[in-house]
Amino acid sequence: MRFRLLGPLALADGPDTVVLQPSKPANLLAALLLHANSTVSAEYLQRAVWGEEQPATARAALQTCVLRLRRLFAKHGVTGASIEAVPGGYRITAAPHTLDLLGFREQVRRAARLDRDPEAELCALRDALSLWQGSLLANVRSVVLHRDEVPRLAEERLRAVERVCDLLLGLGRCGEALVDLWTATRVYPGHERFHEQLIEALYRSGRQSQALAEYRRVKGFLLEELGVDPSPSLRRLELSILRGEDLGSAGPAAPRVIRGETVPLPAAPSPAEPAIASPAPPAVPSPAEPAAVTPSAIPAAAAVFAPAAAPGVGPVPAVPHFTGRAAEAAAMAARLTAPRAPGPEDQRPLTVLVSGAPGIGKSALAQHVARLVRDDFPAGRLLVRMTRADGEPRTVDEVAAEVAAALGESGEGRALLILDDVVEADQVRPLLAPGAGVLGEPTGSAGAGASAVGPDLAVVVTSRMGLGGLIATHGGWVQRLTAFTEAESYALLLAALGAERVEAEPGAARRLAALCGHFPAALRILTARLLTRPGLRLADAVDWLGEDPLARLTLTDSPDLSVTGLFDRALGRLDPRLSEAFERLAQGPPELLADRDRGPEDEGGVPETVRERLADAGLLEDGPPGPYRIHDLLRAHVRRTARIRDRRTEKV
Repeated sequence: MRFRLLGPLALADGPDTVVLQPSKPANLLAALLLHANSTVSAEYLQRAVWGEEQPATARAALQTCVLRLRRLFAKHGVTGASIEAVPGGYRITAAPHTLDLLGFREQVRRAARLDRDPEAELCALRDALSLWQGSLLANVRSVVLHRDEVPRLAEERLRAVERVCDLLLGLGRCGEALVDLWTATRVYPGHERFHEQLIEALYRSGRQSQALAEYRRVKGFLLEELGVDPSPSLRRLELSILRGEDLGSAGPAAPRVIRGETVPLPAAPSPAEPAIASPAPPAVPSPAEPAAVTPSAIPAAAAVFAPAAAPGVGPVPAVPHFTGRAAEAAAMAARLTAPRAPGPEDQRPLTVLVSGAPGIGKSALAQHVARLVRDDFPAGRLLVRMTRADGEPRTVDEVAAEVAAALGESGEGRALLILDDVVEADQVRPLLAPGAGVLGEPTGSAGAGASAVGPDLAVVVTSRMGLGGLIATHGGWVQRLTAFTEAESYALLLAALGAERVEAEPGAARRLAALCGHFPAALRILTARLLTRPGLRLADAVDWLGEDPLARLTLTDSPDLSVTGLFDRALGRLDPRLSEAFERLAQGPPELLADRDRGPEDEGGVPETVRERLADAGLLEDGPPGPYRIHDLLRAHVRRTARIRDRRTEKV
């Protein structure tokens, strides 16, 4: 059993999570966990539970709250953690594996010890930040904790995010840093260090005009909102850009800078250090930063669509709340770990293709399976992003060089690669061919200057495209994903929202899943929104979502993470003629998908060859009716887009 503080207060047991309802015992538990392994004074706990104006019976009521928490622990089988009454107050014991806050701090300390290995430090910090799962203590109604504790915890996280961006800049992965920094600067508009990193990343990416425009934007914000000028470091950066100066190497071991000051990353007190947590002084936030409840982790939001499509090769991250796909995961794991049959085919790496519609969960399944089979791939498991942040495919030479370098640093034995979001077969065909010198050549042979591995490598390719030509010429095994079953959708809601909340309104939970069309990306966005509103009844959420599902299936603090944005980007990849044909199918009657007689010259007609190409692109699913169908959410999106376009045309 694990306690979760870095998001809504919750108890987690493997995939099962119980998000606690707002209550006095929840306030008490949060206060104790924030000072785990230390004695917390009764006076401070009373203020955390009831605020500054306490009832006359607060001392006795505190004991009642402790008793209720102990019963809650017994109900949910919490072991290894207990609330002890000690002189002066109470204490709860926890460890990094039982409390996410301690796990986060342990990972940050581990990262600090890896400062001579930027890639390893980056990986450790990414793992630490993945523990943040939503709005901090959103279901804890304690003014004292949100005033005194939440800003301090948010600052710990911001320091880690800054360090991640420093490392990415130092490693030359500016495009990947931009993905985090665009969101960070909008969520924290007064945080100048994020703006400085964003401007630097833009300039290093050759986007000088955008870098200067961003400087002008933050300068205007600081003057209008706070009446202050940008920091000296920001002004120096602007001057360097205006002069066209070379910024030099952004060393990955750059100091950890917070608002112009060099500071260490946060350290947690040792579990063995006894101390009485006296009432903490009110945290005074910087005037440039919000003092209210801080939004959830920036990189964690991308877990909805894990992983973010940014260039680079790195370790395979964990997928939070992975649910469903049990048969598919077991089949893939068995395929990847089966002994290789002898013969000439050993010259090619074992290949598994995961395909399906955008947002169907291809990357999440591939990453989950990679973690299931980790013991069979001691040389490592690498995630290779095949598209840039703007959706453009990366070149074969670029990918080959990065993969060869990463594999050259791996250990002995088999390795697993996930080639994520492949746009077309030609992106990977040269990599898988025998003698390619990167992926397809046996160990020990002379590749074209690259590290060569072959039979000891397995490759998982994820793509919206069917890539039938690749399978035909290079072999492999295909796993085509469709929407969740009703049972899988319900299981995802249970895992993400907690059994207590979902099982209280099972009918409403199933209606919510149906409104999402059992579409994994839509369900992920919905659960993220509901976690930030723990007091909202699921029945009320049904009415709220049903009014306009497409508009509501978006994260307000990260507009790019939306169903409409996902579909827009997928349709934007299509040839314009295919896009036009798909719009005709989506706006027409379902019979068009099964109509074999109507020719392309007839109104609304779409040739079967075009429908096949749309199915290959993941936009048409297997029928009924007929051989194809369009997912209800995707059909609704096309029709909604057409209505908006028509209204704009009418106004003109």
